[in-house]
Amino acid sequence: MSTPGAEGRRSVWTVMDTGIGPLLLAATEDGLVNVVFHADAAVRDAALARIASRLGAPSAEEPGSPLLAEPLRQFGEYFAGVRRDFDLPLDWSLSAGFHREVLHELAAGVPYGAVVGYGDLARRVGRPEAAQAVGIAMGSNPLPVIVACHRVVESGGGLGGFGGGLETKRKLLALEGVLPEPLF
Repeated sequence: MSTPGAEGRRSVWTVMDTGIGPLLLAATEDGLVNVVFHADAAVRDAALARIASRLGAPSAEEPGSPLLAEPLRQFGEYFAGVRRDFDLPLDWSLSAGFHREVLHELAAGVPYGAVVGYGDLARRVGRPEAAQAVGIAMGSNPLPVIVACHRVVESGGGLGGFGGGLETKRKLLALEGVLPEPLF
């Protein structure tokens, strides 16, 4: 188990199985700090190294941690189709500046089952020329699913990009009723 030190902040993590593959959930005393798609061993290790470098302390695997109990419960409910909104404390320390501003707007202004265009989101934060920068902010989102970057699409109706892969984006949008479930 890691201990808090003068150099950094303690975080704990676990990997949970979901309908879109394994998700890594990491939390600090301030709240959930990171959600990572497709968390096989290599992805998990790279994500934990990034978290440690940003927070200044290594993370400890603690699936039974009280810091993870509520996130695990709420993610389970979301993937079971019974939860539409997450009610969790979030630690925003892995995001800053314009990216954080865009992610806050996305979290506050685009509900379950809705989508928004990259350009629309740029306008909402007062930067109508920044659609590409919004896309970059979505790609750096440390809290996907909760801060639902899968809900950001191209203005012409295309899915756009997605750090978790387009198949994952399709599955999340289908779960929320935006797209039909795949036939096979």
